[in-house]
Amino acid sequence: MPQLNPNPWFFIMIMSWAVFLLLIQPKLLSFTHTNLPSNKPLSTPNPTPWTWPWT
Repeated sequence: MPQLNPNPWFFIMIMSWAVFLLLIQPKLLSFTHTNLPSNKPLSTPNPTPWTWPWT
């Protein structure tokens, strides 16, 4: 069963995770967010009830 032999695939898996963690992740985390969270309380509008025409 060749799946139990970790020589061919384990090194590729470790190298791909190393590339992701060391190269790609810092580039993605350096982007700035467009909508920064604010501390304002959410204000929900109080809607007026709609009058039904048949009542």
